[in-house]
Amino acid sequence: MARSTEMVWRKASYSGDQGGDCVEIASTPLTRIAIRDSKNPAGPHLTLHPTAFSEFLTWTQNR
Repeated sequence: MARSTEMVWRKASYSGDQGGDCVEIASTPLTRIAIRDSKNPAGPHLTLHPTAFSEFLTWTQNR
C-alpha cells in the first residue's frame, strides 16, 4: 500500500478552516479509500473498499 505521505489527501468542503473534528480522504493505488484524522496527519489511517466507504458515509449522515 502507498505510504500516507505519498497520497493526495483532501478534506470535505464544508469542514472549514477552524480546525475541529475533520477527516481527510485519499484514493490509494489499490482502488481503496483511505481516511485519516486531519489533526494528526502523521497518524494511522483507515483503508476501506469503495462500497464500505459509501456505507460509512450513509451511516455518518444518518447520525
